[in-house]
Amino acid sequence: MDFTLNEEQVLLRETARSMFGNECPPSLIRDAFYDVTSAGPEDARTFFDRHLRDWAALGDAPVVDLCLFMEEAGRVLAPGPGWVNTSMFLPLLRLIEHPLADQVAAGEITGTVAVCGSDGYWVLSEDPVRSFVPHAKEVDLVAILSAQNAVSCVPTTELSLQEVATLDRSRPVFQFDVPVGLDTTDVSAEELAAVLNRGTVALAAELIGVGRWLMDATLEYVRERVQFDRPVGSFQGLQWKLVDAALLLERADAAVYFAAMCLDSDAAEQHHAVHVAKAAAGAAARRWARDGLQSLGGIGFTWEHDLHLRLRRAQASEQLLGSASWHHDRLAELIFSTG
Repeated sequence: MDFTLNEEQVLLRETARSMFGNECPPSLIRDAFYDVTSAGPEDARTFFDRHLRDWAALGDAPVVDLCLFMEEAGRVLAPGPGWVNTSMFLPLLRLIEHPLADQVAAGEITGTVAVCGSDGYWVLSEDPVRSFVPHAKEVDLVAILSAQNAVSCVPTTELSLQEVATLDRSRPVFQFDVPVGLDTTDVSAEELAAVLNRGTVALAAELIGVGRWLMDATLEYVRERVQFDRPVGSFQGLQWKLVDAALLLERADAAVYFAAMCLDSDAAEQHHAVHVAKAAAGAAARRWARDGLQSLGGIGFTWEHDLHLRLRRAQASEQLLGSASWHHDRLAELIFSTG
């Protein structure tokens, strides 16, 4: 399998990196975290409206292209519902042939997806409560999935949303009671699984971006921090730790893009690849959050340093759409069920 990017993909990545680098400073992330509007000339909501709505059409693009964008978004912790709106909500509306799908692709309407029941597991259920619904207060519509392989699209104004307290306040999640008597559209289990797989791989790509920021920030610090007249990065004990973490991130990166290519080509091993990708990306991001915090020492524990924002995203997103252990269990089930 050829992992080389074509010219259009290189341009996509460079354009996204330039846009995020120029327009999404750390102050915006802190704005999203505190939910205030005093961070600067743009708050988090304005940033999404001005810059990310134009990228909603990536929901119709190949998964590899979506992952390239999501990795760059993960580096800066781009605020707003871009991940869920693009990777799952738009594909769901395309799946049920919803009349608003084109407006979502044009960035005129946004939405999120409600899967979890009150137990927090990312599996389809008939629970009357939906929980851990990302960015529900920032979007126009919520697509509610049920265990009967049905989809309902509901305006957020018709839902009583309650925020769920989590570690990562820059990606707020909510819960609500499912209204009775909703109009539903039936789809196949395979079609729903394909949408959830797409969202899972996109989230894994975002975790790769989080891990790369943590790696870059950590390596920059250990090269500059001097102890005993030597940069701390020259100490062998620290080098081994960071080399192991770097290898873990590179393996996860390969797993994510392999899974994306499997989804684009409808490969037989796509379900296996998705589980491996999410588990690997979550483990790599958490590893760099831990080792980065330890390597930076005292400054890494300060509120003013941006490391804790990535640590929060790494820990929280590792749980979204299934933790590493959950995906390992699903992978084992697939392996043993096929002999």
